[in-house]
Amino acid sequence: MDMFAKIAWVIPLLPLASFLILTALGRSYRTAGVWIGSIGSLGAFVMSLLVLLERLKPNPVDYSNGFDWITIGDYTLTIGYEVTNLTSLMLVIVTLVGFLVNVYSAGYMKEDERITVFYGYVSLFTFSMLGLVLSDNLLSFYLFWELVGVCSFLLIGFWYARPAAKAAAKKAFIVTRIGDAGLFLAILLLFWYMPEHALGFTMIESVFDNQGGTITEGITTLIALLIFLGAVGKSGQFPLHVWLPDAMEGPTPISALIHAATMVAAGVFLVARTFDIFEASEAAMQTVAYVGAFTAIFAATIALAQNDLKRVLAYSTVSQLGYMMLALGLGSLAGGIFHLFTHAFFKALLFLAAGSVIHAAHTQDVREMGGLGSRMKTTAWTFAIGALALSGIPPLSGFWSKDLILAVALEENLLLFAVALAAAFCTALYMTRLFVLVFLGKPKQAEERTAGAKESPAVMTIPLIVLAALAVAAGFVETPWNGWFGHWLTDGAGEAHGSAIAIVCSVAVGVLGVLAGWAIWGRERGAGEAAATLAGRAPGLVRLAERKYYIDEAYEAVFVRGLRGIGAVLEAFDRYVVGGAVKLAGLAANAAGRLALRLQNGQVQTYSLAAVLGIIVIVLAVIGRRMLS
Repeated sequence: MDMFAKIAWVIPLLPLASFLILTALGRSYRTAGVWIGSIGSLGAFVMSLLVLLERLKPNPVDYSNGFDWITIGDYTLTIGYEVTNLTSLMLVIVTLVGFLVNVYSAGYMKEDERITVFYGYVSLFTFSMLGLVLSDNLLSFYLFWELVGVCSFLLIGFWYARPAAKAAAKKAFIVTRIGDAGLFLAILLLFWYMPEHALGFTMIESVFDNQGGTITEGITTLIALLIFLGAVGKSGQFPLHVWLPDAMEGPTPISALIHAATMVAAGVFLVARTFDIFEASEAAMQTVAYVGAFTAIFAATIALAQNDLKRVLAYSTVSQLGYMMLALGLGSLAGGIFHLFTHAFFKALLFLAAGSVIHAAHTQDVREMGGLGSRMKTTAWTFAIGALALSGIPPLSGFWSKDLILAVALEENLLLFAVALAAAFCTALYMTRLFVLVFLGKPKQAEERTAGAKESPAVMTIPLIVLAALAVAAGFVETPWNGWFGHWLTDGAGEAHGSAIAIVCSVAVGVLGVLAGWAIWGRERGAGEAAATLAGRAPGLVRLAERKYYIDEAYEAVFVRGLRGIGAVLEAFDRYVVGGAVKLAGLAANAAGRLALRLQNGQVQTYSLAAVLGIIVIVLAVIGRRMLS
C-alpha cells in the first residue's frame, strides 16, 4: 500500500547524483550538464508525484523509517525520513517548480560560460530542499536548513563578478543567520525539555498536542517564538525581510526557484511542521498572525513604488508570505499551506515571465519598457494570468487561497481582516501597474532597446504555459463549498471556511485595485507622468515607499556601522592594550637578559662584587623586617 513511500528516500538522491556528476565533469560539458540536471529533477518529480498519488488513496497511513545515527551513553539519536500528506505535497511542489526552472534555464542561461556550474548548484539546492522536507526530526531538518542557506548564497552570488551580486549573497547569508540562530536555540531547548530528549516531529506533536504539562507554557512560548524567528529569516518576514529583494541580483531562474516554492517556503513549512507547538501558546500564535499581517501590508506598499521589474515581484513575495503566516497565526494550517501551494505556481510563472521580458528587452527598469505585449504574446498572456491570480481575481487559483485566508481572518480578528483586505488591494494595484507599463502602450525611454524585442524560444515559453495552466486550475482543490484540500491535509480536522462577506470583499478589492491601476497608469500615460502626479499629491509617502521606509539605511546606521565601530574599538584594544602588554613583557625579558649577560662576563671581580651586593641586600632585608616587627 505504501510502496512508493518506502523508497521516498531516493527522491533527494537523484538531484544529489546530478550535482556529483556535474561537479566531476567540469564546465566543458555544457549540453550534457543541462540534460543531467534536468533528468535528475524530472526523476525526482516523477517519484514525488507517485508518492502523492499514493497519499490520495483513502485513509493513508503516515510512513517513517530511519537508522541510529549517534549513540552517547544511553541516548541514541536516530535520523530518517517521514512521508505525510504535508511532506508529499511539498515534494511535488518543489520538484515540479525545480524541473520547470531547469528546462527554462536551458534557454535563459544558454550563453553563460558557467552553465554547468549553474545546473550543479541548482541540483544541490533541490537536494537540500527535498532533504529538509523529508526529515523526520528537527536536527536533520536543521542540517538541510543550513545547506539550503549555503546553496542560496552560491546561487544569489552566481555572477560574482558583479559587486551587487556579491553584496546580495553576503547579505542573504548574514541576515538569515540571525533566524538560524533562533531555530538552533529552539532545538536546544526542545532537546532539554522533551521526554527522552526526543526531537522527532511525531513525538513533538504527541507531547504538545496532549497538553500534558510536561513543558510549561512559558517555555512553550519561548520555543515557538525561537522557531518562528528561524521562519522569519528564511521566509523574509519583517524585520528580516531585507535580504530577499536583494536576492534579485542572481539569475532570474534562481529568483523563481527561491521566491516560489523552495527557500522562502521553508519558513512557512517549518511553522506548519511544528504547528502543535504554536497551537499550545496563544502568545506565539498572536505573534505569528500580527507579524504576518504587518509584513503583508508593509511589503505591498513598497512594491507600489519600485521600478525594477524583479524587485516588484520580490516585495510581492514578501507580502504573500505574510499572508501565509497570517493564516497560520489564526490557526488555519490549511489556509497557509493552500496559499503556499497556489503561490508556488503563479509566482514562479511571474518570475519566469519577467525573465523572458528581461531576456528580450535587456533591461529590468519598467520605465524603459512598454508595448511588449504585441511582440511577446505568449509571455504577455501568461504574465497576465499570473498577475490576475496574484491579485485574487476569480476563478484563478490565487482567489481561492486568498479568500480562505480572508474568511478565517473575518471569523477570528476584524483588524487583521481589514489589513489583509488593504494588502489585497495594493497587490492588485501594483500588478496592474506592472502589466500596463511593461506590455501595453508604447515604448518609453528606451525605444531603440525594446524595438528589437521578440518572443523567447519554446524552451522558455513552454514552462510558462504549464505554470499558467496550474495557476488557473490549482485553486479548485479547496473552495468555500468543497473543503477537500483542508480535510486531506489535516487528516479530517480541516473544514471549509465559506463566507459570502469574505468572497464579496475579496472580489471587490481585487477589481478596485485593477481599475485604480488602470486609471493611474493606463490611458497611454507614461510611468514618469503617473509617478510625477502621485509624487505631487503625496511626495513624502511616495519617497518613503521608494526608499523602502529606510529600513536598509537604519540597519546600516545602527547595526553595520555600530558593529564596525565596536570592531574598531576591540581592534584598538587588542593592538595597543593586549599587544602592548605582550610587547612590554618581551622588552622586560630582553632587558633582564641583557643585564644577566653583563653580569655573566667571566670576570672574578664582577662575581665578587655581585656576591657582596647580594649579601648587603639580604642583611638590609633582615634588619628591616626586625625593625618593622
